[in-house]
Amino acid sequence: MSAIVSHRLHLPGTSPVHRVPAEVKIVCAVVAVFAVVATPREMFWPFAVYAAGVIVAWRSARIGLRWIAPRLLIELPFVVLAILLPFAAGEPRTTVLGLSLSTTGLYAAWGIIAKGTIGVAISLTVAATTSIRELPGGLSRLHVPAMIVVIVVLMLRYVDVIADEAARMRLARISRGDDPRTIRQIGATARGVGNLFLRSYERGERVHLAMLSRGFTGVITEYGAEPATPRQWVLGIVPAVAAICVCACALVVR
Repeated sequence: MSAIVSHRLHLPGTSPVHRVPAEVKIVCAVVAVFAVVATPREMFWPFAVYAAGVIVAWRSARIGLRWIAPRLLIELPFVVLAILLPFAAGEPRTTVLGLSLSTTGLYAAWGIIAKGTIGVAISLTVAATTSIRELPGGLSRLHVPAMIVVIVVLMLRYVDVIADEAARMRLARISRGDDPRTIRQIGATARGVGNLFLRSYERGERVHLAMLSRGFTGVITEYGAEPATPRQWVLGIVPAVAAICVCACALVVR
């Protein structure tokens, strides 16, 4: 099961970024994302610095653009929304390529695209360099409640199982002469979604019973991972400190 998730989200490797303990990467990512979000959207140069830092992390972790680019498409719905904002927002307005666009909408669209893209890129970097086996220990050492750790880990393990189940159901419909792309099949599509929900619920019940029968007590095993040393904390948190400094500079010179 974990091999499926590793294939889609985790990129195995032995780079310095891969060797950083999971709890350090999680804290670093959260702090960096907060710094990106707090950066004024009217400032452009901080986002270029953030993007350069992400690219450096990709190079250090040996993450290729061909691997990361398709996974960045998860933010596409938000990009579409951002593109519509300059047309929908109000005054003041400016003319760009002959189009009358809202200045406030342009800044809002830029903020959504820039902050969203960098945030997703940071999250994917952590996912690419942190295996599922490392997550329980990292979250537990950060004193995250055990129930939340269980929910997160099981969600990551089985989201791909559900996606594969949906793909098999779609293939079965097509093999029986159905075309799920037509609007006439909206009823069949809705029933398929309901059927997928029921199958997922039943699978969850079976998995839970199987876990209980094997002695599950509500805590996921850490697989013997060692806590991060002070040196690893100091070195691993450097990107987050740099992001805070960039954000602070942008707020000062704003």
